[in-house]
Amino acid sequence: MDISAVFREFITLFVVIDPIGSVPVFLFATKYVPRALHRRFAIRAVSVATAVLIGFLFFGQFVLEAMGLRLGSFQIAGGIVLFIFAMTMIFGDSKPQREIEEAERDHLEGAVFPLAIPSIASPGAMLGVVVLTDNHQNSMADQLVTAGALLVVLAITLGLLLAATKVYKYIGTTGANIISRVMGMLLAAVAVDAILGGMDMMGLATVVGGAGEMLSGAK
Repeated sequence: MDISAVFREFITLFVVIDPIGSVPVFLFATKYVPRALHRRFAIRAVSVATAVLIGFLFFGQFVLEAMGLRLGSFQIAGGIVLFIFAMTMIFGDSKPQREIEEAERDHLEGAVFPLAIPSIASPGAMLGVVVLTDNHQNSMADQLVTAGALLVVLAITLGLLLAATKVYKYIGTTGANIISRVMGMLLAAVAVDAILGGMDMMGLATVVGGAGEMLSGAK
């Protein structure tokens, strides 16, 4: 695999994982988590996402093929889940309700859902690593190079999340609420794009541009 191919895969993974887009999700998920736990929250989220994506990278295609599932149907289902989560960001519970729930739950529970999955290890990211490491076209060495690019993107994601804890001190709860609503709209658009990309992949619709075309071009 040449340098240009590695760079193309890195850009593709950066786009589908979207480290910058995970920052407002992190702020949303940690609104009622003690600041002393924010670092552990970020590390746990990225660790879980890493395990999921590495698992999909090496075994995702085998699992999907064994179950007789097409990549397009997986992307459509994942896009629907992502869209539902985006709606919770836009039309979330009021502050008093969230504070009552917060008092009864594990502060680090949100590191798995919604931050690790489906924000970092999103349906598009899971699909992306499966497509980029097509077992029928890529050698094990090529798959290891893709895994290295994936780890670099996840390291960048962790760095941004750790920096977000400092940003939180300046924007406060009001700022986090505003960001979560705005980014919820953007996340909804990403989810719809994932669904359209899955439909395009299955031949149900023709979609020009977007993540679906980028992933197809990376094969």
